[in-house]
Amino acid sequence: MRWLVGWSSIAASFGTAGRVGHDAGTGLRGGLADTAPGPDPRDPGGSGADAERTLHPVGAQLLWGDPDPLWAVGDWRPDEIRTVTADPADPFTRLAVLGCCGAGDDELRRALYAARGGALRHLTSWSGSYTAVVQAGRRITVLGDLAGARPVFYTPWAGGTAYATAALPLADLIEAQLDIGHLAALLACPDSPEALADGTPYAGVRRIPPGHALILREGSREITGYEPVASLAVAAPEIEAERAVEGVREALVDAVRARLTAPRHAPDVLPHDPGPVPGMGPADRRAARGAPAPGVGADLSGGSASATLALLAAGLPGAPGTVPGTAAGVRGSGSRLLAVTFNDLAVPQGREAELERARAIAADPRLHHVVVAAAEEALPYAELDGPLTDEPGPSLVFAARERRRLAAGSADHFVGHGARQVLDAHPARLADLLMDRRRRHLLRPVAALARSAADGGGSLLVPLTVYGAARRLARTPYRAGLEATAARLRLGQLDIAPTDPVDASLAALTWARPGPAAAWLTGEALAEVSIRLLAAAGRPPLSLRPGEARARSVLARQAADHRVFEQAVEVRSQRLHAPFLDNQVVRAARALPESLRVQPGARAAILRTVLSSTGVRELPPGWGAVAHTPHETATRLGLRAALHELLALFTAPLLADAGLIEARVVQQALIDAAEGRPTALDGLAELVSMELWLRRLLARRGTCWTGTSTPRRRAVPTGTPLRRPALPLP
Repeated sequence: MRWLVGWSSIAASFGTAGRVGHDAGTGLRGGLADTAPGPDPRDPGGSGADAERTLHPVGAQLLWGDPDPLWAVGDWRPDEIRTVTADPADPFTRLAVLGCCGAGDDELRRALYAARGGALRHLTSWSGSYTAVVQAGRRITVLGDLAGARPVFYTPWAGGTAYATAALPLADLIEAQLDIGHLAALLACPDSPEALADGTPYAGVRRIPPGHALILREGSREITGYEPVASLAVAAPEIEAERAVEGVREALVDAVRARLTAPRHAPDVLPHDPGPVPGMGPADRRAARGAPAPGVGADLSGGSASATLALLAAGLPGAPGTVPGTAAGVRGSGSRLLAVTFNDLAVPQGREAELERARAIAADPRLHHVVVAAAEEALPYAELDGPLTDEPGPSLVFAARERRRLAAGSADHFVGHGARQVLDAHPARLADLLMDRRRRHLLRPVAALARSAADGGGSLLVPLTVYGAARRLARTPYRAGLEATAARLRLGQLDIAPTDPVDASLAALTWARPGPAAAWLTGEALAEVSIRLLAAAGRPPLSLRPGEARARSVLARQAADHRVFEQAVEVRSQRLHAPFLDNQVVRAARALPESLRVQPGARAAILRTVLSSTGVRELPPGWGAVAHTPHETATRLGLRAALHELLALFTAPLLADAGLIEARVVQQALIDAAEGRPTALDGLAELVSMELWLRRLLARRGTCWTGTSTPRRRAVPTGTPLRRPALPLP
């Protein structure tokens, strides 16, 4: 886990602070200046200003010191941390960029000059995935990304504001308790920012929204957006479809190239190879030891997103398979990109076409294809032990399965996460088309839903049903939509999980919707989430267009889940790259016309055009097809195999202690799912993941902070709050 942390306080004096070293009184740690105030009421040890002056993160690398220090914590690579100054004579005007950034030093310096005057958007316009921090005197600016995969958190502390790219370090800093209301909202409405607001699982720690920046001036804070503000109700002028797709191609190619032109890294310490094993090659033995291969690799599942990244990375100039020093930064003879395909032997039926497409794509001579085969040992819920992540997420129950696949990958590994949320049209986009009086563009998507209807007799009513739902959403104001969802939660009127594309599309045609885990929450928890929605209904929305608003919220949820996924499946010395979540790719995708997005197979067609423009024109039959049945089958098999352990997990769950669930209700749901009865499997995954996360958090004994005279600071020092009394209904 890698993060950066810093703070800004009014206590520091710009005229006397800012030196880094023993003569600054900080012992090379950075911290508050000698002008800090007296004892902090939140400091139970009474150590006062000395404690805060020497407080610093464990294992931190100081990027700059007083008066507003900044640290990088974790196993950052040398090329992932870059700092520039505007002028050697002005050390307090500087820029730090952490992550993979395609900009050169001259571009960073020019951007710093502009940011000194307040221009921020261009700091997010480079290819790659990174976090930028600008200091201009006592003004600190920290920029989050557009999707939410690189969030920024903050909390009031020591007369100022502390910020970080992870929530847990700030929770340790202020010894935060759990925010049970946020956990309830995360289960009840996971993709509704109105319910989640700017909260985190830790009380007092806040998150800035995607597309915004945190600006600190001597401790005071301001949150501002850096994207151009468009009309709330009227769609922006559309550009031609060809130009929009060309923009996506350029952004995606630049995103992949930024990773390929970065220095290559081999694993730090390779585990000992015991020697030849019958039936296992060198790559198989290395994957079994849990070490990634040097160079660049990519997933190759047979889907359009992963295949696009693999073919782009294999075809662009770079050094996918070489280690520094072997080819002088140029792809050597015989160097091929490592493409990894997972073959689930426990569910052999249903994925034949997908595996055949992956096999056909891997026939490209620029790819070295590795198939990772596993059976019952890699089912979901097979291994419930794992690392503590910054926040809970449903990927915790699939982490062992995914880690097995990624261990066979490379030190820099591409994944196709976010492609569907970035390129596809959310069903609520149909309402946006109706608001713009473009009804004819609804014909093809509605006809496709009719063809996918489960029974032929009901398919005749599908077009009318979908059109009616889209029309109701287009005529429903934002406030009324949130109030209706709040009433459903308060009354317990929760729909059964959709079982086919038509039901899923109809359920998505709303301003906000309950999540799959909401059916197992207690009435008190649902009532609290409904109060959150009612409070949000009184605030102005970011957009009055339901399709645009819902698409951005779903993307933010996917980006947050991807961040948890990265931490849960982390393999030492490996970096996962998700170019579809980069700022420039998200911007280019937002320029796609809605009439193009809503067409059936739009994502596959866009990616086919991207590949065709780069010279890849021969793709296997069935390109872009997706099958979800094998995943559901594997999940049920995993639940059945781990049922005894899961029932024991929910014998005395911490979620029940917090008043969020009833243990016996969840246990019965687990039994129903294992026996094949209709159950919201995604909801169960969220419940199990949150229970696992709570147990790992409370079992933790370490802290992210240390200091010579400070007491140990740790989040949730008193454990999970006990069940609270029922909230009065409005």
